[in-house]
Amino acid sequence: MPYSVADAAALSEEMPSELGSRLRRTRLAKRLRLADVAVVVGCSESLLSKIETSKAMPSLRMLHRIALALGTSIAELYSDPAVDEVIVRRAGERPTIRIGGGAQAGGISLEQIAPFAAGRSLDANVHVVAPGADNGGSIRHDGEEIGYVVEGEIELTVNGHVFCLTAGDSFFFRSDLPHSYRNVGSNVARIVWVNTPPTF
Repeated sequence: MPYSVADAAALSEEMPSELGSRLRRTRLAKRLRLADVAVVVGCSESLLSKIETSKAMPSLRMLHRIALALGTSIAELYSDPAVDEVIVRRAGERPTIRIGGGAQAGGISLEQIAPFAAGRSLDANVHVVAPGADNGGSIRHDGEEIGYVVEGEIELTVNGHVFCLTAGDSFFFRSDLPHSYRNVGSNVARIVWVNTPPTF
């Protein structure tokens, strides 16, 4: 199903302004036109342009598709060229990617547990999901995923099977199975989510 402007919420002041510029730099480095990426993602050139100029933010599903169209990952878009062998991230100091999520306010934030680096086989984030927010629809890609619900309540759908998960629940699935999630509770949900290979 094609994406529309409705799939990209108005830009939040909390959204990192560099997301759009990083997407644009990556696209230009790969010598791709907006039209080339739009066809693969299934959205309009206008919407992509708004995302690149930080006038709109994509859902997690759409950002994932844009990254795939650019031959990269969300983690790589936020990579730090100077990566130490041992990384400690203090509470409240993790770099955060804020994206749309269909909720009236809050959307979804990905708190990066460890930075992306070439050759790494894991990608780990804390998904902070506002009440009513969702990832934008089914995603599928190579790899495996494992997660642990720290707090809140989410509905995880994998290959057509729906699971209601609350604090203390965990999950595992192959990433090539279509999967999506949403916060069905009235409080913020937090999930420690690990992917291999890095795709987010």
